[in-house]
Amino acid sequence: MLFTCVGRRIELLDSFRAAAKRLKIKLEIHGTDASSLSPGMHCVDVAHLVPTIRSRQYIDTLLSIVRRHKIGLLIPLIDSDLIDLAGASPRFEERGCRALVSPKGVIQVCRDKLATFDKLKEAGLDTPDTWTWREVMQKKRHRFPYFLKPRKGSAAMGNYVVRNRDELRSFGKLVEDPIVQEFVEGIEHTLDVYTGLDGVPRCVVPRKRLEVRAGEVSKSVVVKNRAIMAIGREVAEVLGDCRGVITVQCIVTRDRRIRVIEINPRFGGGVPLAIHAGADFPKWILQEHLGRTPRISSTGFKDDVAMLRFDQSVFVNGASKLTQKMSTTRSKTARR
Repeated sequence: MLFTCVGRRIELLDSFRAAAKRLKIKLEIHGTDASSLSPGMHCVDVAHLVPTIRSRQYIDTLLSIVRRHKIGLLIPLIDSDLIDLAGASPRFEERGCRALVSPKGVIQVCRDKLATFDKLKEAGLDTPDTWTWREVMQKKRHRFPYFLKPRKGSAAMGNYVVRNRDELRSFGKLVEDPIVQEFVEGIEHTLDVYTGLDGVPRCVVPRKRLEVRAGEVSKSVVVKNRAIMAIGREVAEVLGDCRGVITVQCIVTRDRRIRVIEINPRFGGGVPLAIHAGADFPKWILQEHLGRTPRISSTGFKDDVAMLRFDQSVFVNGASKLTQKMSTTRSKTARR
């Protein structure tokens, strides 16, 4: 199997290895990245240095890797290449590879936060009011604070709390295609929603965020709240035809309103907590991919389990070669 943009997602790689071992499957994990300095590139069985996602050669390079190494399953790990991979999904299928990615229409809704707002609002789901920056700038009366962020951003980059008109103007000029949302106070939760290969949501694991670093959760705890779990299922059903695992972000307010703020149709950065708690997404995905029927309990995960992350190093011999062009190499020299 092949993971694109492996970056630092080593825990997820290891969880697939562990699942394959339990299933007695011989699994070879390949990974791609645009930089050989990515730690994940030294923790896969076979690493591939590829062009950046914006390159016209990106998809063709992945297709070449799939053909050459007989890759059967491809899983993307960041938002940036989802639309291109969805569009190229039939080409991967022709080469015997399943790209575990939602259809293009689903991804377009999730990537565009205005489209996300419209979709959720139309379905009657509770979500903060959202406007374009220009719409808000033309308002004569405001209810500060607002939350400003890029219309198609990710990893919390370009996100600002706006407390007055001057900040609204200045922050809006710093962000590409900004949108403005109603500011919501409460506790943020991320929901890992398993939709498998048929788009049916079967398990939702809510994770309460305790601490975030560089846009990714560093401390969180599982909260088995059935009302929150129901929202995750409903969001997946509203989107329709999702694939694999999607993440739904929501804020639970003091008066217990569950307000959906964002959707990412991919594995979230904090998903190792859900897997550790008993929602064995890697095992279920491998079973489905091989034509087996996994036994999935919608509530079969542990409650009140915390994840407290810390930094861990990857040590690589022959480091002077990392900045040189790297062809397909086996990462046997890496140690953690």
